[in-house]
Amino acid sequence: MTTGPADLPPPGPRRLRLLSYNVRSLRDDRNALVRVIRACAPDVVCVQESPRYWRPEGQAAWLARRTGTVILSGGGRIAAGPLLLGRPGVEVLAVHDRLLPKTRGLHARGFATALLRTTGAAPFTVTTCHLSLDADERFRQFGLLPEQLRYAGSGVVAGDFNEHPDGPGWRMLAGRLQDGYAVAPWGGEMTSVPDNPYQRLDAVFATPGVRVLACGVPHGLPGVTGADLRAATDHLPVLAVLELPAG
Repeated sequence: MTTGPADLPPPGPRRLRLLSYNVRSLRDDRNALVRVIRACAPDVVCVQESPRYWRPEGQAAWLARRTGTVILSGGGRIAAGPLLLGRPGVEVLAVHDRLLPKTRGLHARGFATALLRTTGAAPFTVTTCHLSLDADERFRQFGLLPEQLRYAGSGVVAGDFNEHPDGPGWRMLAGRLQDGYAVAPWGGEMTSVPDNPYQRLDAVFATPGVRVLACGVPHGLPGVTGADLRAATDHLPVLAVLELPAG
């Protein structure tokens, strides 16, 4: 049973509020998108489908500026769409973006990964990803995700996985990491499509040392309206509250 918006854990020592959101290349209602992100008040935003082909750096900068965040990593050719944003004060220790092996005829895919530090917490990694629509290629990409966690003792992987929780890649990743919604369900479960959510394609995973306090679609969170969620993009966001290991 999920809990309601009033039950979202408040800020606290070493607590990180992380939002994962497929923004569909900013092709929809940008103002609605900005309102949703701001209302979620994230420390880190894991973006998928940041614009790749027309002024990608400028459009990533626009999204950061409008949401009161800064670019942490991604948004360029290497990450191939994923982008990491963070509130001012999140410290970037290193960037480990990765362009993935590509199957002929399919889109280039990549990971945006940053080694980060926040007050009181040990360094941790965050990776945002948007996996392939092709089942074989997607399974290989799932297998590469744990490698992005090697830069710190704890970390988070979030994104649009283009697979359901009963899929082979998802189950493989959930065997190594915590599926945030399964551990601490809050808000809504289904992330696609906004008009009639019927499938969970988007998720936040965390290493065992991270305590997942809440995770789910922020339906009813103050400032997040159904109209904005439907207008902003073709996915619903996933908001997680995580408690990081002490530094």
